[in-house]
Amino acid sequence: MGGNDMKLEDLKNEWANELPSPLIIAGPCSAESETQMLETARRIKESGAVVPIFRAGIWKPRTKPNGFEGVGVIGLNWLKKVKEEFGFKTTTEVANAHHVAAALEADVDILWIGARSTVNPFTVQEIAEALRGTEKPVLVKNPVNPDLALWIGAMERLIGQGIENIGAIHRGFSTYQKTKYRNTPNWQIALDFRNQFPNIPMIVDPSHICGNRTGLASVAQEALNVGYQGAMIETHSDPDNAWSDAAQQITPEVLAGIISNLKTRKADISGYEDEMEKHRTLISDIDFQLIGLLSQRMKEAEKIGIIKKDKNIAIFQPDRWKIIREYAAQKADETGMSQGFIERVFKAIHEESIEVQNNIMIHK
Repeated sequence: MGGNDMKLEDLKNEWANELPSPLIIAGPCSAESETQMLETARRIKESGAVVPIFRAGIWKPRTKPNGFEGVGVIGLNWLKKVKEEFGFKTTTEVANAHHVAAALEADVDILWIGARSTVNPFTVQEIAEALRGTEKPVLVKNPVNPDLALWIGAMERLIGQGIENIGAIHRGFSTYQKTKYRNTPNWQIALDFRNQFPNIPMIVDPSHICGNRTGLASVAQEALNVGYQGAMIETHSDPDNAWSDAAQQITPEVLAGIISNLKTRKADISGYEDEMEKHRTLISDIDFQLIGLLSQRMKEAEKIGIIKKDKNIAIFQPDRWKIIREYAAQKADETGMSQGFIERVFKAIHEESIEVQNNIMIHK
């Protein structure tokens, strides 16, 4: 099968068959000097960590101008030396046809398309055409905004050019809300992708999700818990003095500690079907009850909407939302559940209640 006849679900992805579990890709956010690259690679090797692929940003797309935007083509020579001296496979980001040509000429083993590129179909098409026919694996990061169709579309553009070795990198999504993450994981979007295309390897990028060092291990483990193949973790010989994203980079020795504690999970549930099915049945029953309760709740919201319309009262009442948030925090403490989760549930219910009342204002 080739060209436009291919579909994502039909890809064999033979490159992934020999991947270690978990697959770890590590190296600095940016290539800064030959010394930095070789020192980082040497220490990763000496740490004993199983890291088959060394990463480094050669070209760095930055949010604002005048920042460090990568050393350019000279850094590809340093990647070559890393491969020759330490035996790593190498990978870097490409963002246009020029990058692709240079990376292929330098025999970089794996290329990845960054989040800022994935969001732009014109850019992805340019990259895909420049990669046409390559057998090298191409990894695609999720777009910066939470849009599953864009992520899938980027991969479809690649297979449209005959590229058959494809993987996905989950690096989180931008949000205007302040959270503990630099880029919120939005796990459900990534899991929706995995459900549709289980044949495409999924790797997590905890460095960009966290934006700091403290959460890397937990995010990497969460990803392995739901069946990801591995993680891309930014690692630097002197992270405090890194030229880009210093806060989220770690030393090779810390990396080795994280890897040693990671636990891969079996996909096969043979022998546990009966026990799991019992709990799934109970969960389904609870879910049906929740739907019934939510239906009742919306009917009460509808009655309130009728009162508001009759009395010419604004739908949104800030004081009421404050009470709901306080109640959510209280119930989280009482039940031992995540306050963030309880707040998200109540927020979704509150937003739906407003929508119900708004429809009453307009149509009744």
